[in-house]
Amino acid sequence: MIRIVPKYKLLMSYDIKPESQEVYYRFVTTDFVPALRLMHIYMTDVHHTLWGNYPVRLVEFVAESKEIIHEALDSERYKQLEEKLKTYTENYSRKVIRYRDGFQM
Repeated sequence: MIRIVPKYKLLMSYDIKPESQEVYYRFVTTDFVPALRLMHIYMTDVHHTLWGNYPVRLVEFVAESKEIIHEALDSERYKQLEEKLKTYTENYSRKVIRYRDGFQM
């Protein structure tokens, strides 16, 4: 188990395209999340919206510094991963915020 002191969160929200569900799950579990882990960004929570006018998925990642996140976001590898993620999703957005324990949007 990896232990870090999280200082920042990378939040991603989106809707999964119905026709892409299976390939989306395969990509996220075998490529996207492991690649971010190698960049020292760790997934902590996944929220699924059942009701309301909100994106279906909110995914939370944490890192020990804002620099770690921005270095990853600026990397070619991340840009490739993000573009592939966007092919499986709609209404995609991401933001970096200061870490606070619990649910954040």
